Amino acid sequence: MKNKFLEWGKTYIIAEMSANHGGDFQAARDILYAAKEAGADAIKLQTYTPDTMTIDSDGKCFQINSGLWEGENLYNLYKKAQTPWDWQGKLKEEALSLGLDFLSTPFDESAVDFLESIGVDMYKVASLELTDLPLVEYIARLQKPMIISTGMGTLEEIEEAVDTVRQQGNDQICLLKCTSAYPSPLTDMNLKTIPDLSRRFQVEVGLSDHSLGAVAPMVAVSLGARVIEKHFCLDRNIPTPDAAFSLEPHEFAHMVRSIRDVEAALGSVTYESKESEKVSLSHRRSIFVVRKIEQGEVFTRENLRIIRPADGLAPKHLKEVLGHNATEAIEPGTPLSWSHLEHEERVK
Repeated sequence: MKNKFLEWGKTYIIAEMSANHGGDFQAARDILYAAKEAGADAIKLQTYTPDTMTIDSDGKCFQINSGLWEGENLYNLYKKAQTPWDWQGKLKEEALSLGLDFLSTPFDESAVDFLESIGVDMYKVASLELTDLPLVEYIARLQKPMIISTGMGTLEEIEEAVDTVRQQGNDQICLLKCTSAYPSPLTDMNLKTIPDLSRRFQVEVGLSDHSLGAVAPMVAVSLGARVIEKHFCLDRNIPTPDAAFSLEPHEFAHMVRSIRDVEAALGSVTYESKESEKVSLSHRRSIFVVRKIEQGEVFTRENLRIIRPADGLAPKHLKEVLGHNATEAIEPGTPLSWSHLEHEERVK
């Protein structure tokens, strides 16, 4: 099976729309255009209804008692945050016309079936669904690339999810390090886990980032992240459930530029001088004559010195030339060459 994740020659940057459309289809369309302009490679939606997420109940366990959504009822929160399914096919077609990849996070099997009906090529598994192994298996059977967030996941839970996917013969897996706090403090992100995930599971890795700013994505890329997912909004002042930890277009564009700068700086493993270093090479040290030397005079540490620039013999040859006689008179400031030495052929 061809692994899509290995085809990406650069960090794959996903703009997560989530609930930031605020229930307005035109806002959702505007997010597509703004995400493309800001440098995103893909737009991601979430596919659910309040009834596929939970039940309409005022019971105590259905109330959110802390965090960003404190005081909300689960059903009502999902009702406000959902992206209507009849929008999603239209948004997919518009995204593709802009050159944006389109993917979504399904939260139950009916959502997977719907996304299949509109021709989605790649799936995201949310952190909270990491342990929903029946759903993970249902998606894995499609033999399509799967991006799996690992927020709150123990090593055992991540192993179970990865094993579930592989048992279906699907090895197109990318694991995202994630901290499921909204927003995430940098001190809780533990980005050193990224290369460990790659090593342990032999998969591509990335970051689903809920922190503010571009620091975490930049560090993640330097640690080997191939995918960055970040919530995207038009304006944080527009009250939506995810606005507080989303980036506005100019911030997202700054993040993309920063990631591309990190990629450029990482480059590849090389020990060759670069074209940009050639000027500096000329300023290395070399052996120069620093006192007037007569023909036949012996080269010593008094009449030779290792100084800049690099026009003379390399410093490593100093011991070889000391004690030899000059073939000609040499003025101070002359870079020493092999032709200045008697018995030149023996020294070479």
